[in-house]
Order: sequence, then structure tokens, then C-alpha cells
Amino acid sequence: MSNEDRRPGEPPADGLTVGRAAALVGVSVKTLHHWDAIGLVRPGGRTRSGYRVYGDDDVARLHRVLVYREIGIPLSAIGRLLDDPEVDAREHLRRQRGQLVDRISRLERMVGAVDRMLLESRPGIRLTPEEQVEIFGADWQPSWTEEAEERWGGTEQWAQYAERAARMGPEDWKDVAAATEALEADLASAHRDGAEPGSDRADALAERHRALISTYFDCTYALQVCIGRTYAEDPGWVAHYDAVAPGLGGWLCRVIAANARAHGVDPDAL
Repeated sequence: MSNEDRRPGEPPADGLTVGRAAALVGVSVKTLHHWDAIGLVRPGGRTRSGYRVYGDDDVARLHRVLVYREIGIPLSAIGRLLDDPEVDAREHLRRQRGQLVDRISRLERMVGAVDRMLLESRPGIRLTPEEQVEIFGADWQPSWTEEAEERWGGTEQWAQYAERAARMGPEDWKDVAAATEALEADLASAHRDGAEPGSDRADALAERHRALISTYFDCTYALQVCIGRTYAEDPGWVAHYDAVAPGLGGWLCRVIAANARAHGVDPDAL
């Protein structure tokens, strides 16, 4: 069917009405009317019924206008870029690109500043992800803190942890990391030496472990028993302690239980 045969109101085959053109390029009809009024992009076709329509060249010009506008060129300058043969559009685009690179750099710095503000205002570890890896080791995953919050965020212990951690700076965390490393080395040594749960050596290590946990929140003997069970049952903790010494997680769980029993706590009742 030719354009001449179309019924009134039907879109022409060789052009787009203003509504369809606006939808195609993602702007409002009002915007296209404005661009038409200022001579920026005028629909070059017209149907026999009087509809003004945008042809292929008009749509291509619309897309060029959108690109120029998106990179910050004012409409008055866009018209000159498109129509004035004396204007070097490529050179203008090169300058505009340089300005965009500068703007991106400024925005990246602003994002970094916002991230630091969020970090400083959030309870818990107030270290950047890079500082966390530096202090806690290459195997540390900063996402672990978020995962722990999702799991334990509603508990009294997490509230204590968040309050205490917020007061700790990099040097404090380095001390905690060093104490943790020293404890794990001594645990591995005792395990290799065959220290039995309930022995003086094992009990002393259990007390050191409880004191270290109490850095974060008040750790009772009963709570320590529950924590110790994760060392023997949670795959992540089992793998962690196996990397220190094979079977260490299960042994530490038994050491903690024996020490708790010596202090009047029945692990079997928990």
C-alpha cells in the first residue's frame, strides 16, 4: 500500500510521525517540537494528509543531536556543529572528550569521598577493604563482615562488636591480627604435640581464645562452646583451621568444651 492510499491517521511508510520519532530516540514530543521551532531538527517530509514526518536523514540528525547534548554541548552550539561547514566538528569533539575525561576523574574522586564517608559513618570495622586485606592477610574477604552482619546483626553480641570495632583504628586491628596469628600458631603446636583437651596447656589456650573473642564482645564459656562447634562443623572454619594444621578445628572445639566443663558449664546441655 502506498502512502497515497493510506487512511487518515495511519503512519506513513517512508517517515515517522513526531510521536513515533520521539519514542524511537527516547525524548518527549515536546522536545522534538522545541527542536523543530528553533530549527535544530525539522521533519523534512510531509504526507498528502499534511502530516509532517521524520525521514531517515532527520532521524540520523536526531541521534547526532542527542550525542552532542549528552556530552554537554548546548543546543545553540549543536546547530552550528551540524550546519556550519567552517566548524571543525572533529576538533570540537576532541576538546569535549578531554573535558569528559576530566569530569569522569572528578566524579571518581567524589565517589571515593562518598565511600569514605559511608565507611566512617557505619558501625563495625572502620577500615577500607585495602586496609583489611593488608592487616588480615591476602585470604581475607571484606565481604565476610557483611555476611556476618546479615547473619548475626540482630544479636546483642553483634551490637557489642559494632560498638567496639568502631573505636578501633588500624593499629588496634594490627594488634588483634598479631594476637590471632600467635594464638593459632600455639594451638597448632599444642595439637601436634598431642596436648589433651582438659590439660593445663589446652585449658590455657582455651582461655586465650576466649579473651581474644572478648575483644569483640563479651564471651561467656557457654557462648565460647557454641563458637567452638562452628570450628568443627562449618566448612569455612574447618578449612581455615585445616590450613593451619589438619584437624585443628575439631581439636579446638573439644579443648573449648573441656575447659567450659571445668568452669561448671555442661556443653551437652547447650
